[in-house]
Amino acid sequence: MKIVVNTRLLQKGNLEGIGWFTYETFKRITRSHPEHQFYFLFDRPYSDEFIFSENVTPLVYGPPARHPFLYYIWFEWVVPRVLKKVGADLFITPDGYSSLSAKTPILQVVHDINYAHYPQYIPFVARKYLEIYFPKFIKKADRIATVSEFSKQDVIKHYGYDAAKIDVVYNGANEMYGPVSDEVATLTRKQYSDGKPYFFYVGALHPRKNIINLLKAFDIFRATTKIQMKIVIVGKVYWWNDEMEKEYKKIVHKEDIVFVGRVETDVLKNLLASSLAVTYVSLFEGFGIPIVEAMYSEVPVITSNTSSMPEVGGDAALYVNPFSVDSIADAMKDIYYNKDLRKTLVENAKIRRKEFTWDKSAERLWQSVEKLMTKTGK
Repeated sequence: MKIVVNTRLLQKGNLEGIGWFTYETFKRITRSHPEHQFYFLFDRPYSDEFIFSENVTPLVYGPPARHPFLYYIWFEWVVPRVLKKVGADLFITPDGYSSLSAKTPILQVVHDINYAHYPQYIPFVARKYLEIYFPKFIKKADRIATVSEFSKQDVIKHYGYDAAKIDVVYNGANEMYGPVSDEVATLTRKQYSDGKPYFFYVGALHPRKNIINLLKAFDIFRATTKIQMKIVIVGKVYWWNDEMEKEYKKIVHKEDIVFVGRVETDVLKNLLASSLAVTYVSLFEGFGIPIVEAMYSEVPVITSNTSSMPEVGGDAALYVNPFSVDSIADAMKDIYYNKDLRKTLVENAKIRRKEFTWDKSAERLWQSVEKLMTKTGK
């Protein structure tokens, strides 16, 4: 088969959640299936590190699709021409966006439909694009893969898509994540938290990620316990807005909040594994990869009782109401004071994490491909 893959989010040094999904699954799929030819479609110059095997042919066609107007040009004009030019048997689009003009069978990966739940957090033009086109993408798709059962049911509920044509393909965690030695943990704390223990967050500093409630909860934790702790925040500040800034200025213990920005994976893994707990209290997630990264790092997790997060965390996380600052603060206290709770969560995680590996993700995604191609007679 000739398979064209939308790889526009494979950007050197700038892989986010969906980019990692694309990277990890197709690194395995292309190497495991040398009998097929894969065409990786980039919208800008690519790095050779993304050409995983000899059966991968890179294709670069602009314009860079980073704005709704350019999304339309790239997906509706460029993608169909490329599919026709190479004689593609299948188009796989791992980032949720698709092409209404393509004549080739489409496997669409849907990570979440957060725009339908929290439209207020999406810029106006991008929101309008999604509201108009995303339902059409779903209807157009010949088969869909989602990253959680929650997202699968969300797609069914909102768009009435046939459940029999949706496959759940869980995310995994980077193989670099794991526990660190006491020496590494001590050095990491010395460098980033003045040697003090710390809570940890990694992700975009986006309103939907609930950063302000997390910081308010930490402020309460510090004020009521007097414990000398910090919270380390890793992630881009791109989405930080005026309302978030206003609320942040009200926080008393600002000196104990450490904004690190974006860091490389080798630094990130040490930061995560050296923390007392990961605090991932997002309002809405289609999966929540940091939960699994914490499991592999053998660090307890505080996360939300909403959307997909209980599905991912299982019995290996402590759940909070993300809309309640007191709920988050209480969980921080429970984690800090209750050593047995921390130990139990970590032991449960050692079992739970086996469900989330990139090998399994790649296998499940390929099974989805096989189901679609069997139906089309390829």
